[in-house]
Amino acid sequence: MVEPLYVGVVWRADVWLAVAFTGDGFDHAETFDGVGACWSRYEDRARRILVDVPVGLVESGDPTRRCDALARSVLGDRAETVVSPPVREATRKHRYSTADRVHRRKSGQDLTERAFGRSEGIARLDELVQELPEAAAVVRESHPEVCFRAVAGAPLEFSRETAAGYAERMRTLARYDRDAAPTVQKAAEATGGAAVTVADVLDAVALAYAARPGDGDLRTLPPDPPTDAVGLPMEIVYRAASPLSGG
Repeated sequence: MVEPLYVGVVWRADVWLAVAFTGDGFDHAETFDGVGACWSRYEDRARRILVDVPVGLVESGDPTRRCDALARSVLGDRAETVVSPPVREATRKHRYSTADRVHRRKSGQDLTERAFGRSEGIARLDELVQELPEAAAVVRESHPEVCFRAVAGAPLEFSRETAAGYAERMRTLARYDRDAAPTVQKAAEATGGAAVTVADVLDAVALAYAARPGDGDLRTLPPDPPTDAVGLPMEIVYRAASPLSGG
């Protein structure tokens, strides 16, 4: 019998990086040019896929999802890592000026360039989970900093792009699993020169740990997530022994 996989996926610079665990530990890491190729790789074996890309999207009105607001509230100095996505229609626009115009018309607020920069990945994932109910049943939104926060027991102090941030995140993962260091090394070696950083690998590993059954329960911000206009949950998934404050 083929073992099920538990996968953490991050989208960086047009690359989808996946780290896959079995119930016993690290299985492999792989990069993909598109989310469709990533799903095709795991559709037969994945029990759960946690992605750092928004899934449930706002159509109009207040563009700040409650899950994003709650994530910021538990992250302290790392709150700026949570970027509220554009409204759904704006994610389909390829020029910032057009996306900003749509976003302002639908929400009454300006669209940040940082949020627009994530639109391509958001739109492609949104299309996938809308077109394939089997994907929507497996793919759930998470956030690496929330996962690290849940394991560490407090907001992390340093940015992921710094040496201190790398050390802090490695210590946090090692607290969760003594094999975390070799796992990160194997995952990094498997990227094959793709345009991802060691920080990206750490993020994907953190999501994979949260996806895999282990210490603590799978929880969500908020505890009872609302759904968007097409029925997708607006949530951020994490694993912890007890709910994060506000979640």
